[in-house]
Amino acid sequence: MSADELARFNNLPAVAAREALLDCCSSPAWAERMLSGRPYSSARDAVRQSSAIVARLSEADLEAALAGHPRIGERPGGDGSARSAAWSQREQSGVSGDEQTARELAESNVEYERRFGHIYLVSAAGRTGPQLLALLRARLRNSQATEWQVVRTELQKIIEIRLRDLLAATS
Repeated sequence: MSADELARFNNLPAVAAREALLDCCSSPAWAERMLSGRPYSSARDAVRQSSAIVARLSEADLEAALAGHPRIGERPGGDGSARSAAWSQREQSGVSGDEQTARELAESNVEYERRFGHIYLVSAAGRTGPQLLALLRARLRNSQATEWQVVRTELQKIIEIRLRDLLAATS
């Protein structure tokens, strides 16, 4: 990312910057804290700030972040932005595969949601459907507290990918 691209993001009007940040993560608390951290000296600085914010998000804030993600194996719904939907499709590009894996992912998603009360969030980039299914099944053995920590970690991985893309593409 060039200094010009970062400067464009840092100089966006607050409303436009907030909207762009909400594309990365649908938690208003995360977006507001990221917005108040501007200007960023580098993408690394922004990612570091994001990590610190995600570590302090409440469960309600995490639930707001989860609301912006489709289930693994499903296409994004119409509620989010085109950029957020495109990111989700790209991140889940390795999921498509055989019908059995798709069916098992759908069934396991339901089981996970029943167990934890929220969607299964995982950084899917570069992973296949069978890999994501195996991770989901392993995470079903987690306690509620452990799973929230895993969600935080996975959310930050997703945000980092999206934030770097956002900062490189800001116009």
